[in-house]
Amino acid sequence: MTAAAAADRPEIPAARFGERLASASALAVDRGVDGVLVGVGADLRYLTGYRALPLERLTMLVVRPLGAPVLVAPRLEALPARSCPAAASGALEVMTWSETDDPIALVVRLVGGAHRLAVSDRLWAMFVLRLQTALSGVAFSLASPILQELRIVKDADEVALLRLAAGAADRAMEGILRGRLVGRTEADVSREIGERLVAEGHETVEFAIVGSGPNSASPHHDPGERVIRAGEPVLFDIGGTLAGYSSDITRMAWITGGNEQAGPDADYRRLYDVLQGAQAAAAAAARPGIAAERVDAIARERIAAAGHGDHFIHRIGHGIGLEGHEEPYLVAGNALPLREGMAFSVEPGIYLEGRYGARIEDIVVCGSDGPRVLNEVPRGLRLVGG
Repeated sequence: MTAAAAADRPEIPAARFGERLASASALAVDRGVDGVLVGVGADLRYLTGYRALPLERLTMLVVRPLGAPVLVAPRLEALPARSCPAAASGALEVMTWSETDDPIALVVRLVGGAHRLAVSDRLWAMFVLRLQTALSGVAFSLASPILQELRIVKDADEVALLRLAAGAADRAMEGILRGRLVGRTEADVSREIGERLVAEGHETVEFAIVGSGPNSASPHHDPGERVIRAGEPVLFDIGGTLAGYSSDITRMAWITGGNEQAGPDADYRRLYDVLQGAQAAAAAAARPGIAAERVDAIARERIAAAGHGDHFIHRIGHGIGLEGHEEPYLVAGNALPLREGMAFSVEPGIYLEGRYGARIEDIVVCGSDGPRVLNEVPRGLRLVGG
């Protein structure tokens, strides 16, 4: 990504973090919680803009319904903590502790008198257990019902960042599909995917799945030394983070090696046609009010009718944002109605173990009147000659 392109990236306005902190405090009151304790991770970044290091030294955001929010941080992390958007804009106080201090005692003082506290899902157990010992009369619960309510609907700036990440992943995918694949190992192609994602602006590469031949029937295949050859499919599932927001796209190629006789067999073509129709129908159904589980069912019914019901072995999708997998999950049993601004994958798959498989995945945002599909790489089976 060029310097000019990086400068054009949308950013979350600093004032937004103060609004998020205020909303978290209000929700805590509504849920009858006396404080929300947030450790390092996506929840902390969402509320403050702080990309804290995951250390054995405690970093914790304390959101108090009856007091200003406080970020407790090790003294050696004082500069980045005070530079985060929420603190720099005055919406957050930063309290630091030194090596010989007890940070748990500092948190205890901040939540003095609390009867119920909610902790973020990713808070390390060693911190939770120490807090429970120090606050023996306090009831602890997960903060996810509060924090997910805030994070599950993306604002316009977040959608713009998701679109930016999707576009970068699209370009990386197109580059791979247009390049040479025959004779290379899955691991070698996976490494190139990672390089392309970084070249397109990604800070991290979270996965670069390359599953060739029978390995395409393993949804989370770990690319290895198998050599890609003509006459077989290859599954590419790639993603990472750009400006903190996640990308995730899956496409299929069939390797012909320039030989028409090495093209996909009739069974695979039928399988892929069913899959493509199911994915398109499910994505088209993603609009406000439809239950998350119904999006899954729409694809599953089509796949089952074609005789592949037992070969679709995972949910159709997961939410996406600051994390690659977050709420909402599009799966049977989740009756949550979709709302405008929710972002998620739509990725049905059909896997014939020991033979081959296929998956098509796009990131979709629920718009006011229907889906907004962020990925633009064509979804048809790509025939690759070289």
